Amino acid sequence: MKDELAGKIAIVTGTSGIALATIKRLAEGGAHVAACGIDPTANEAAVAATEGLDVAITELDLTDDPALTAWIEGVIADKGGIDILVNCAGIQTYGDIETTTPEHWDRVMAVNLRACYMTSHLCAPSMRERGGGAIIHVASVQGYANQNKVLAYATAKGAQHVLTRAMAVDCAQHGIRVNSVSPGSVRTPILELSARELDEEGVGMEEMIRRFGLSHPIGRVAQAEEVAEVIAFLAGPRSSFCAGADFVVDGALLAGIGV
Repeated sequence: MKDELAGKIAIVTGTSGIALATIKRLAEGGAHVAACGIDPTANEAAVAATEGLDVAITELDLTDDPALTAWIEGVIADKGGIDILVNCAGIQTYGDIETTTPEHWDRVMAVNLRACYMTSHLCAPSMRERGGGAIIHVASVQGYANQNKVLAYATAKGAQHVLTRAMAVDCAQHGIRVNSVSPGSVRTPILELSARELDEEGVGMEEMIRRFGLSHPIGRVAQAEEVAEVIAFLAGPRSSFCAGADFVVDGALLAGIGV
């Protein structure tokens, strides 16, 4: 719906993949979107992709608490508050309990989990003062069932589900709705990295992505825009009674069994 988010102020973490699709979708719905990303190249691409939309892109490391605080406080001061927060930013490393180093564990938890806490911690007071808002954490089906050697990533995504429920119960009284979205395989830079990492047969990235898609009963991987539509729904007025839930967007992946 074209103007369903008119006048809303949205913060999105991440500037590529699902994050970029979300930035565009929220802005096309009428929102002002302030987004941040750590990768200058991805940020530049996001600026180009959102030309003509009400979008501001900032280079930022989400694990830098003072910088994150200053950025969010700056958005609040400039725009008058925050209505929507979408935590899209994430990283994925591979390793089991023996090969996952403490450094990799800490980095994944810092970006994929702690940053969700910090952004929510900083945005919730403004939402409460404005009479409500919407927070969406982008989790993963790997918070429910996971492939091999994704120990840190899967743990963080499962914890996002718990964070969503706990926040929803606490924040509902203030009109703040908290939900999460758990995609299956989505054509993003992270999926392309996974395809290269897991290509033990040397068949190439595109073939690996095709095979990822075949593991979903719908027969393909998702496009980032398909996930962004669900996020926009949760950010807007049509989802006014949705809170504390995880919305699985996985082409029936979790619904099937591999036999």
